[in-house]
Amino acid sequence: MSLDTPTRTTNHERVTTSVDTPERAGAGGARAAWLPVGAAMFTVAWGGNQFTPLLGLYRDIDALSTGAVDLLLGAYVLGIMPALLLGGPASDRWGRRPLMLPAPILAIIASVLLAVGAGSPAVLFVGRIFSGLALGLAMVVGGSWIKELSSPPFDAEADSAAGARRASISLTAGFALGAATAAALAQFAPLPAELCYLVHLVITAASFVLLTRAPETHAAQDVPGRFLDDLRVPAAGHRRFLFVVLPMAPWVFGCAGCAYAVLPAVMGDRTGSFGIAFSGLLCLVALGCGLFIQQVGKRFDDVSSARAIIIALAMTLPGLGIAALAAHLVSPLLALVAAAVLGLAYGMLLVSGLQEVQRIAGPEDLAGLTAVYYSITYLGFFVPAALAVVSHWLSYPVMFVGGVVLAALSLGVVLMFSRKHLPSALAH
Repeated sequence: MSLDTPTRTTNHERVTTSVDTPERAGAGGARAAWLPVGAAMFTVAWGGNQFTPLLGLYRDIDALSTGAVDLLLGAYVLGIMPALLLGGPASDRWGRRPLMLPAPILAIIASVLLAVGAGSPAVLFVGRIFSGLALGLAMVVGGSWIKELSSPPFDAEADSAAGARRASISLTAGFALGAATAAALAQFAPLPAELCYLVHLVITAASFVLLTRAPETHAAQDVPGRFLDDLRVPAAGHRRFLFVVLPMAPWVFGCAGCAYAVLPAVMGDRTGSFGIAFSGLLCLVALGCGLFIQQVGKRFDDVSSARAIIIALAMTLPGLGIAALAAHLVSPLLALVAAAVLGLAYGMLLVSGLQEVQRIAGPEDLAGLTAVYYSITYLGFFVPAALAVVSHWLSYPVMFVGGVVLAALSLGVVLMFSRKHLPSALAH
């Protein structure tokens, strides 16, 4: 079997009667069918990122080091990974709705734990894992569900990139508003370590009610085979995934993490008592820029090359360069500029990578390959903790410059394979 045309053979048939048609889906019109899923992804992402601008608060409350707080930030990757890798194949097996409905519930549990655990790093750690479980399911199952709801017969007018764009916008908007709201409440409202989580509980409960009305798009398997076989994702061996998607994926949240997790700590001496608000501002700037470019990014997409990914990686270079200068001068203004550029890179990387994945994957591999892609992107969330450890030997400006070099190498690999190993349906 060619690596460029992966397929998955199955010994079962699907129960076609369990798939909802636009007529059965209810009121609101077929074109709006994706909105309940997008709303759930939005609120789950809100919960996943509201923790980020509060890092300084937890550092003060629990007397934790920067490295320890950054580990709490990355702890939810421990929940994301299994949710991604198991949730995608499970939703291919049992349908999208049964696997997506638990995501808002897990996000609510996470907020409860984080609200009561301000003085306990152990409780915060468990709460972050629950956030990760919720987000992992939302990203892979919700993303696949939106892709299918953005295609005929549910939406005959959507373009081929609409699914990736709608999913990435839902996530990025949630990441941005969750962080900004949490920062504002923690800085200026009472109950700084609790109130933001209470707000999240309310909006997430509302999104769960909406989600129950979303039409099912992927029928359960009538005679399922072994679940272990479902965990195999042949499309992950596609040469285009290996040489175009793989080199860029860690930079997605690597850029985001540098913008709103690393830079606020580096600027701590200059922002003083307004550190939480400044952290939230960096989140809002970075993710707001990411949200903007995701809405116009389809103009850069090209099915015959990796043009959008090339542009995204090219944005990473000046973003890291400006971050290095901001760290050297300890300049909050330059940090805002760096966050904006890194946010543009993040947004373009996320959506362009999803577009490549959706072109590479077949119907049987869509959720699975999306899960693999997101798993690799979230490796970038360990960048802040890694930099905190290495900062004992190297300064942050030097490490940011090193990031420029590594990003340039990734860009070089993608340039070499930009027009190679296109999925067969596009190559012909």
